[in-house]
Amino acid sequence: MIGRLRGLLIEKTAPEILIECHGIGYEVTMPMTSIYALPELEQETTIYTHFVVREDAQLLYGFANKVERRLFRLLIKVNGVGPKLALAILSSMSADQFVSCVAHDDVSTIVKIPGVGKKTAERLLVEMRDRLKDWHSESSTPATDATPILNPIENTFVNDEKGDAINALVSLGYTQGQADKAVKSVYQNDMSSEDIIRLALKAML
Repeated sequence: MIGRLRGLLIEKTAPEILIECHGIGYEVTMPMTSIYALPELEQETTIYTHFVVREDAQLLYGFANKVERRLFRLLIKVNGVGPKLALAILSSMSADQFVSCVAHDDVSTIVKIPGVGKKTAERLLVEMRDRLKDWHSESSTPATDATPILNPIENTFVNDEKGDAINALVSLGYTQGQADKAVKSVYQNDMSSEDIIRLALKAML
């Protein structure tokens, strides 16, 4: 099991990064809340990981702290919730925000997450209630207005900051139209893809 990686951040194309550790480059998929916490390229960073082995793939998921990883591991135990949906949930809100939704039975917020219908949202609230009973946030990402709730799009391969932002939103479950519209509404020159994604997600709330 690969539980933690420390090395140079070589590439950062949300929701994936490439981190080099002792000459080996690891491709890691991360929620947007964790990507926002990463340093600039060519700087050293430490991430906590969860390794998934399937018949057709070996997948590595990364998190800014142990709290996000812990919530991810609890989420994938819920019936009907796999790593992809758990990642979308953690990309849509911070761990503390999700815990707050469960505590307040906030179905209306949960269903805004791409891939989560009303039945899945209700199941999440019911099954996660007991699992989060003794939850302590510890070092989780602070809940702020800048941490939005996500939706999907279809792949658009444009090699610029705007295109990277659209591709990231699509991979998170937003439709192409939703992503295009949201990105165009917030885009300004010289914005980073992370800033565009953050503002676009906030605009889609």
